[in-house]
Amino acid sequence: MTAVDPARLILPPEDRALSPRTGWTRAHWAAVADHLLLSLRPYFTPTRSQVRLPGQTSSSGADSDGLEGFARSFMLFAFRLTGEHGEDPHGFLDWYRDGLVAGTDPSNPERWILPAEQAQAEVEAASIALGLQLTRPWLWDTLDAAAQRRIVDWLALNPVGWYPDNNWLWFRITVETFLASVGGPHDPARIASDLARIEDWYRADGWWADGATRAYDYYCGWAMHLYPLLWAGSQGSAEFGSGALAPVFRARLTEFLDDYAALVGADGMPVLQGRSLIYRFATAAPLWMGAVTGATRLPLGLLRRAASGQLRAFVERGAIDERGLLTMGLFGEWPAMAQSYSGGGSPYWASKGFLGLALPADHEVWTAVEEPLPIEQGDVRRVIRPAGWLVSGTAADGIVRVINHGADHAFEGDRIGDSALYARFGYSSATLPPLTGATIDDPADSMVGALDAEGRSTHRTGFARGVIGDDGIAAFASSTADAHWVDSSIDAPTYDHGSGRAGVVTDGPLLATASVVRGAWEVRATRRLPREGVTPTPLPVRVSGWPLTGTAAAIAESGDAAVALERDGVRSELRALSGAATASVRTETGVSPMGEVTSIPRLDFAEVGECDVVIAAVRLGRGSEPAPSARAIVTDAGEALVEVTWPEGAISTARIG
Repeated sequence: MTAVDPARLILPPEDRALSPRTGWTRAHWAAVADHLLLSLRPYFTPTRSQVRLPGQTSSSGADSDGLEGFARSFMLFAFRLTGEHGEDPHGFLDWYRDGLVAGTDPSNPERWILPAEQAQAEVEAASIALGLQLTRPWLWDTLDAAAQRRIVDWLALNPVGWYPDNNWLWFRITVETFLASVGGPHDPARIASDLARIEDWYRADGWWADGATRAYDYYCGWAMHLYPLLWAGSQGSAEFGSGALAPVFRARLTEFLDDYAALVGADGMPVLQGRSLIYRFATAAPLWMGAVTGATRLPLGLLRRAASGQLRAFVERGAIDERGLLTMGLFGEWPAMAQSYSGGGSPYWASKGFLGLALPADHEVWTAVEEPLPIEQGDVRRVIRPAGWLVSGTAADGIVRVINHGADHAFEGDRIGDSALYARFGYSSATLPPLTGATIDDPADSMVGALDAEGRSTHRTGFARGVIGDDGIAAFASSTADAHWVDSSIDAPTYDHGSGRAGVVTDGPLLATASVVRGAWEVRATRRLPREGVTPTPLPVRVSGWPLTGTAAAIAESGDAAVALERDGVRSELRALSGAATASVRTETGVSPMGEVTSIPRLDFAEVGECDVVIAAVRLGRGSEPAPSARAIVTDAGEALVEVTWPEGAISTARIG
């Protein structure tokens, strides 16, 4: 036997014949799942109705957190039991049966919270209903009538309350459909209304936004593609139209997975973008759903390679601590990663990533030989139009990058502070933006912004999307920001990684930016646009590059209007391609779960006036390679273009704004 941590998680030997890329098999997934479940036992309350984990208490309170720990781990157990056809050698079934009965007993001091007391119950009710649906022959059908009635009574309290206009509507649909299947109260009209509302958020090419805003993130995979197909396959869903909807959902997942597989780095890490990253390998959920439903054009061995790579990457980076618990953080413990509603049980939505265990050991996804990821087959360049993303993966270093001109978790025209996990120009499988400290009000990485007298950068949230495409040589996209400064210290004392921060807003300039992307290089060109009725004052403009984080500051090399950082072989480079610029490095400590010190390259262009264009080359990769050159072209009609000449002589042209 081999072990990641010999004192705790024991893993079976690697199988490089079946899994030549990761070495991991179904036995590894089962070992991690069982380890997580067994490690929770000391934290069950006496009646087993709650799992109260150490660490911070969420804004919802300890009772809510205890329900969360029970419900989310129950989902993990449900996948495990389903795939084993009811075999339960560790006796988990008794623990969860006892907890279900006790949690819904109104006389039990450890009873579950009611949705009228705390809305978080509405979320956890869906995990309870989903777990009961999956384990029906071995759990629900074995309960006596009184226990079943109490569970129905508790579940039935949840759909009637207020639900936010996002993926939560799938929680209500899941609960009501289970209730319908067991003869409980439900509202067909409400289910139909929720299904119709969710359809409003579908964009194209398999991509949903999480609600009406430009919230493109992993919720598209672990919520908007997970619940629909689990629902469509559940008992009772046909009454509400699943027969007609299931083929639509499968077709959309098929399209989505073509993009999604390209977002996984060769080391197994997904691109680190969007809120709720504490769910970690929940990112594997849509991959497994492709195998469960057959809704994929990708080989099943590739799906498993991507999923196993993600699980292994997080496990080997410390996602499970010495107690066998999932910590609040990205890798190890980093409490600042939490959102206000995050408690000790929150990370256990990582359980969604274990959906594959619901498939038996003889399913083809487990018996097929692993196949290489897109990035292991060659360089990747994709345009994800709905999200406004350009995806560029390079086989030489295994890094996947997303250049973002479409997501900010807001509406066009909003004037709030940028969310670090949504509004940056760049995200990758190897980097993470600073999440705390001064960078909340002063966006520091992967940005273009005008500077005020104190040297603080403007924000871009609320930008207008522009063109996006690929000319066969490079991918390109653009957006125009009504740039603004935000002082959040006055109006917004708290910060949530999922949305931008409010505060006192000061107008800045209009900044149109175009990105032209090929391989590890992005050419980023920004033009200051005229604002009607305003006489512009020249302002400095800052372009910042990719952040590198580790135990100490990255090694810096500065030259003539250029700066390069290197850490552990990864380089972050920034070069001015137009005008004069001053290079510098910003260093922040304690702002990232990836390490103690974050270093960010930046270029400051002085005195940028109306219609001026600044151009920089931005790179994240290993080793060195020649940079492209670029120039701005202004047409007779006043339109600005950036013309990029790549090192071998190919030329790309893109409109700025």
